Amino acid sequence: MTSSTPRRTVLAAALAAAAGTAAVPAAPASAAPASAAPATTLIRDGAGALPTGVAPGLVDNHFWTSYTDWRCGSSDGTRAVAGRRPGLVIATPAGRLDYADPHTGTTSTWEYASWTSPVHTSTVPATEVIASWNADTPPGTWIQIELRGTYNDASATPWFVMGRWAAGDGDIKRTSVDDQSDGRSSIWTDTFSVDDTTSGLRLDAYQLRLTLYRTPGTDRTPTVWRLGAMASDIPDRFTVPASAPGLARELAVPRYSQNTHVGQYPEYDNGGEAWCSPTSSQMIVEYWGRRPSAEELAWVNPAFADPQVCHAARFTFDHQYEGCGNWPFNAAYAATYPDMNAVVTRLRSLTELETLIRAGIPAITSQSFRKEELTGAGYGTSGHLMTVIGFTADGDVIANDPASPSNEAVRRIYNRREWENIWLRTKRYDANGKVRSGTGGVCYIFWPVKPAPTQRRVLQSLGLL
Repeated sequence: MTSSTPRRTVLAAALAAAAGTAAVPAAPASAAPASAAPATTLIRDGAGALPTGVAPGLVDNHFWTSYTDWRCGSSDGTRAVAGRRPGLVIATPAGRLDYADPHTGTTSTWEYASWTSPVHTSTVPATEVIASWNADTPPGTWIQIELRGTYNDASATPWFVMGRWAAGDGDIKRTSVDDQSDGRSSIWTDTFSVDDTTSGLRLDAYQLRLTLYRTPGTDRTPTVWRLGAMASDIPDRFTVPASAPGLARELAVPRYSQNTHVGQYPEYDNGGEAWCSPTSSQMIVEYWGRRPSAEELAWVNPAFADPQVCHAARFTFDHQYEGCGNWPFNAAYAATYPDMNAVVTRLRSLTELETLIRAGIPAITSQSFRKEELTGAGYGTSGHLMTVIGFTADGDVIANDPASPSNEAVRRIYNRREWENIWLRTKRYDANGKVRSGTGGVCYIFWPVKPAPTQRRVLQSLGLL
């Protein structure tokens, strides 16, 4: 196993009995870009081609990022700021809130302001929604992200908390919120999920609400640059159709092994043996030329190699989930580096992933499998993140797999057909023959605020810009 705690995906819920109604936490009152690394490329189907032959109607991405976006919706004490990277900040606080941090036992008073997005009608009536955000939270500030939706029978969900987040951990402990359900849908760590997908119930539309908090009496403020979500309706499937290879290219991505950190900082999910997600995130952060400073790494034991991996684990850790595998928290971590965007999404095919690689954009993918299902991996897992960095001339997947014994062993080549199926399926059999979940193509994508023109076109084609 590559994680000490199985990833609690929403797909696991779809295979279990429908969850009972649980209390929903109360809402607040009122409540310089680096170019891609050098790579050798052989492109079989055209350098500028966008994905073809991709299954439509499975994924809808929508994000608020522009000055105009931030001026829409409903504001209670927030203000849109213009500039090269428009954002949302506190203008005049709307009120105060006493927040009892469940992970410290401390209650503190915070000023807050909020912003509620316009209603977004998804192009995909959805069974699942995953939010993403990119923000700066100076010391003494934090943010909360919530979602409220409308079902296809015109009924509405309550406001669900999708995350309480800060870049640091000195003010609050960043956290997901368990036990949220309206009896029809539930929040599973970081994902909204319809409990019974066979019922025909779908989420047609949603709003997101941002609440920005700061220490009373200060002029500090979080700045949120990006807020949005991926809505999807991936059909139940044990296998997916095979795709034809279309690209041979390998990106020069740094290689880090999570297993060189076994036993280090066990307060973060028992140590490095469970750090596949932050290790993968750090590889991509550094691919784009960003890394923590010596000052930021000063807390790490100097005897530990690759201290930036320890840093990534600490600053992606979800104190409720008790792990570093919260998908949006990893994206938010990547976006704390200068001029970086990051989202959680789903890709519909390996063809779309090839299109990203062609443009010089690696991706972090989530998959689960038995040992015999992925030749050469040498392990089985109920949930694991790895970084796809390219494709061979035969179309096989080149991955930086952090579940390797050393940095030198991280680069792996995996059989295209095997890898494609374990990543894109939504159901699988475990070693005992029981039906378990698969992620259905979940991945993280990070890129600079000012991408190259080809990168911009590809990101736009996926609905990420």
